Amino acid sequence: MIRPSRQTQPPAFGEADLSNCEREQIHLAGSIQPHGALLVVSEPDLTIRQASANAAAMLGRAKPLLGLPLGRLSAQLEEHVRLHQGSRLDRLPVAFRCHVGTQPRPFDGLLHRPPAGGLIIELEPAGDTQPLTGLVDQSLKQLLATTSLQALCDETARVFKRIAGYDRAMVYRFDQDGHGQVFAEAREPHLEAFLGIRYPASDIPQIARRLYERNRVRLLVDVDYVPVPLEPRCSPLAGGELDMSLCALRSMSPIHIQYLKNMGVASTLVISLQVGGRLWGLIACHHYSPRFVSYQVRALCELLAEAVATRIAALESFAQTQAELSVRRLEQRMVEAIAREGDWKAALFDNPQSLLAPMQAGGAALLLDGEILTAGEVPGTGELRALGEWLDRRPQAPVVACTSLSAADERFAAIRTVASGLLAVPLSRSGGDYLIWLRPEQVRTLTWGGNPFKPVEVGDDPAQLSPRRSFAKWHQLVEGTSAPWTQTDLGTARLIGNSLADVIQQFRAVRLLIAQSQLDRISAQVAVCEQPTLIADGDGRILLINGALAALLPTAAEPPRHLLELAERLAPDSQLGPRLHELLSDQRPWRGEVRTDAAAVGRTPTILLVRADPVFSAPGRVLGHVLMITDAAERASADAARGRFQDGALQPHRSMAASLRSGEALLYRTLFGDISGNAQLAAMEITEGVDLARIPALLDSVQASVSRSAELLEHLIWYERGEE
Repeated sequence: MIRPSRQTQPPAFGEADLSNCEREQIHLAGSIQPHGALLVVSEPDLTIRQASANAAAMLGRAKPLLGLPLGRLSAQLEEHVRLHQGSRLDRLPVAFRCHVGTQPRPFDGLLHRPPAGGLIIELEPAGDTQPLTGLVDQSLKQLLATTSLQALCDETARVFKRIAGYDRAMVYRFDQDGHGQVFAEAREPHLEAFLGIRYPASDIPQIARRLYERNRVRLLVDVDYVPVPLEPRCSPLAGGELDMSLCALRSMSPIHIQYLKNMGVASTLVISLQVGGRLWGLIACHHYSPRFVSYQVRALCELLAEAVATRIAALESFAQTQAELSVRRLEQRMVEAIAREGDWKAALFDNPQSLLAPMQAGGAALLLDGEILTAGEVPGTGELRALGEWLDRRPQAPVVACTSLSAADERFAAIRTVASGLLAVPLSRSGGDYLIWLRPEQVRTLTWGGNPFKPVEVGDDPAQLSPRRSFAKWHQLVEGTSAPWTQTDLGTARLIGNSLADVIQQFRAVRLLIAQSQLDRISAQVAVCEQPTLIADGDGRILLINGALAALLPTAAEPPRHLLELAERLAPDSQLGPRLHELLSDQRPWRGEVRTDAAAVGRTPTILLVRADPVFSAPGRVLGHVLMITDAAERASADAARGRFQDGALQPHRSMAASLRSGEALLYRTLFGDISGNAQLAAMEITEGVDLARIPALLDSVQASVSRSAELLEHLIWYERGEE
């Protein structure tokens, strides 16, 4: 077991052990890998204020570099730096090629700006350049031709192994608990397969994950390298340790180095996969001897990783859309059942697969108004009521998911063969009403890379903890749990719950008009519903306004007594008034959006979706009217995100291509066309989704990926200019 650290301050780089590595300041490494050199210069004079200890020797200078104007080291280097001083350098480094030294040698340079000011210049021996068009175009076509997540990841592993040339390339995917699994793999035939092996979340500390989100490519050339310190250790410009978050040469944590040595790995290249604003996974390349790859290869890998991440977003959104279509069909059947049979429950339970299949559940249960209806394999009535009571005791949430009911409450151990996993959506605020899906126990064997419960080993000195040395496959038998619920499952459950709550609310409103004897009970149910609801008689006189709708009205005014008066109170200058007039005069139902009037309601205006329906007791005879309102803020936000995406999708192309030469611009347009096409396809899949809340973040993520890809393309084209 890892012992808790007694330190109150985060451990400095290189001083952490397994008890506190989560807080190790790995971005303040104070040293670099020896295959390159690092300089820190002040602005605007470009004087060298800090340098790696190997810089003078590597750059052909006999004397120390501190205090030397950059132009004295290399006029060409100074020219490149001054050219890019006006660029944004705190997010993505700029690359260039130059000659440095008394006997000039070619170097690849990376330029970026740390938070405390100044400029960091990283120099590596220049590698051979390759034509961009063939590499990118062919690889993008291979990746974008895939039609499933597994096929995409398999192709990604093959493409990255070919481009980067490592012995092994893996797509490493994180689950909801932060554990990782090798989801796809391409390897040399003689190597042991890692496909399907899992690694515990503790293998990658959170601080390292945050750096993976900011610096998307990490190269380790040789695990046996001797770190080269910075001189002086503290930056004169920062007044403390130099923030090396964006440094390609930054030293890696000794704990991570030992971890790789224990695996027998000699060098690595790791590229982040950022999907929807979160670290979805990694593309991890391993080599079993030291290996250096040039900036151009690394930038190509980052560019392709952006395309892969965008494709992942599209495929995941497509899966969500397919699930949502089945939900809409289910909702339509329920509405038709109300019109045909006077009830909706038959449509939900007469065909159990329509309810079970979208969730891949073994059973389902509806707990409503004290009654229980079931489909598939479920526990007995007593156990289902106990599940409802257990849900009542939990904090209210739109969706409740659990994969091990027996672990959550030992009373449920007896039903784990049919109900180990539970996914539930509440149907009312008053409690007791739930739609529940159940999954049976799935006894399965998880294969881990070493014992996940023994992530550390104690050596001769018990005070020193080190990463585990054994990565032999370790099999864990998992009992008492179901298959995990995915994000798609959670989104689909919420959508079904919302649709069912709407149908129930509509049905309850109809029952209120038909059965006056049940008025008190049903009106209480309508009153506490989160769905703003109004019920009026055949002449438009308001019979009931529930609390959710009342909250939308001015607080100081008397409640409206008629439908047309409601329109004046809520949105006087909108189409609501004329449409409600048509509802009363022609019995014409209406669906539409209105914008509330800030002066009328006394608060920030918002967009509302209005659903107004006549209720007939016999053909041609109106019994009353039901009006239901939904806050359309999420839809408005989604529409705004669509607009932003359409406005900005090609902007990087227009602005960046203008600064390129004719031949470069043609190359840029060709490659950006592939990237933009991938993004547009992803945007189409995302905007087809009905889960409106996720659309803005996903579209903004795709737009950010397009912008980053365009910037990478421009940097690569600049880089190919060489020393002109």
